[in-house]
Amino acid sequence: MKLGFIGLGNMGAPMARNLLKAEHELIVFDVIQSNVDALVQAGEGRASAANTPAAILQAGVQAVVTMLPAAQHVKSVYLGGNVKDVVLIDSSTIDPMSAREVAKAAAEKGALMLDAPVSGGTGGAEAGTLTFMVGGDEGLFNRTKPLFQSMGKNIVYCGGSGNGQVAKVANNMLLGISMIGTAEAMALGVSLGMDAKVLAGIINTSSGRCWSSDTYNPYPGVLENVPASRGYIGGFGSDLMLKDLGLATEAAKLSRQPVPLGSLAQQIYQTFSLQGNGGLDFSAIIKLFTKS
Repeated sequence: MKLGFIGLGNMGAPMARNLLKAEHELIVFDVIQSNVDALVQAGEGRASAANTPAAILQAGVQAVVTMLPAAQHVKSVYLGGNVKDVVLIDSSTIDPMSAREVAKAAAEKGALMLDAPVSGGTGGAEAGTLTFMVGGDEGLFNRTKPLFQSMGKNIVYCGGSGNGQVAKVANNMLLGISMIGTAEAMALGVSLGMDAKVLAGIINTSSGRCWSSDTYNPYPGVLENVPASRGYIGGFGSDLMLKDLGLATEAAKLSRQPVPLGSLAQQIYQTFSLQGNGGLDFSAIIKLFTKS
């Protein structure tokens, strides 16, 4: 297929490369020119650059994939461009209401849109093992599933427009809460004289087990190849977690749904960010509970 790809950051670039591996032709755009140059070079003749997102929409592409920072960027691409007869796939993480607003506007312009946020981090993006949570027309989902399978392993249809974003914000709210809980528990146990690896082993075979502990433990030295064992560099940034918690709490306000732990988690990550730690992996939240 001839595809457009807009947003070649830490997640978007490897996703686009996997589409190239699947022998699709890409026209790409990013605000950072070096990202565009690297992708075009990786394409070996199957990737070309566009000067603007609008130029991609006018280039005769069959579908466009976007991976952008926030809802305002998604709206600027799709609400201001000629999207008629183009399949729109937005893999950004934005609030469900904005996703539904953009999908409705796209439909009025003659386009079909899927919201398809991802889980799996930069490692999953590189390996092509991402989970896609997809909202929108089910028939369109079935027709475009091979595209998602070029970039991911678990492709889940979540229902109507915006439901992919619902799944993403609910999951990430729980992730933020569970990471704070894991950090508290690990810090408490170690402060009381427990060996961190032994404590983690007990938690991971007991009722406290969760992904934040058994796969992404925040205590240094417990697991290899996680941010905690490399100074919390890389991974999923604390400011990104703060953004997702904000999306969850704002959506909760609009639906009048109480999320007291989600709101508290947002405040804790906000404090952590204000202390200058926003660029560290979100598991570095354990620094709030330890002396180091």
